[in-house]
Amino acid sequence: MPTVIVPVGLNLGPSYRYVTPPDPEPEFYRVRLGQEYEQLSADEFQVWGRAFLDPQRHARLEINRRTLRDDVLAAGKGPAEPMQVIDRLLERGLLLELDPNGSLETAFRQLKLYPTAEGMGNTADEPGWERIGHNGQPLLKVSATVYGIWAFSITEESLWAACSGLAEDAEQGRAQGEDIDSLTPDEAAKAIAGNLPLLISAGCAVLDKTL
Repeated sequence: MPTVIVPVGLNLGPSYRYVTPPDPEPEFYRVRLGQEYEQLSADEFQVWGRAFLDPQRHARLEINRRTLRDDVLAAGKGPAEPMQVIDRLLERGLLLELDPNGSLETAFRQLKLYPTAEGMGNTADEPGWERIGHNGQPLLKVSATVYGIWAFSITEESLWAACSGLAEDAEQGRAQGEDIDSLTPDEAAKAIAGNLPLLISAGCAVLDKTL
């Protein structure tokens, strides 16, 4: 059963009409999804954008369909019936519901993860944690497994392929005598799935459709 909800696509901002005098209201908002861009109404954009907010709650995997609806209503902006808009965005692939501990292969074969921040490595004090951030400032710490998927997923055809590739690398390393824990594609997928909400809401990654 899905337990979290995350936005999918790259924000391309508002699109204004070519009119005189200028119309202060955007004609629509644009989100790149795969090789196309989707046009969102103001209400749809408010709901989609709200799904990016509150990294701390995303880190605790607390943002789901119900809490997103409540957040939209509490903000006082956007649609009076957010659930209808949430359903439409889910149908269009602009929102994704998933269970980080459930079956992920089908969904991950249709998605690609793009890193949008700096990899800042580990530290002498915390060699087991890799840091990700912006402008030299770390925003979050993740395991080596999550760091590897985040860093190299852009080179693979899908997020599932990135998870499978990392698992294959781990097995090859073990076969060559390296001191590496065994890793399956499913274990790698669960590791990144549990961190997707935080990575996206912190501005460190974008989830998109495969091309």
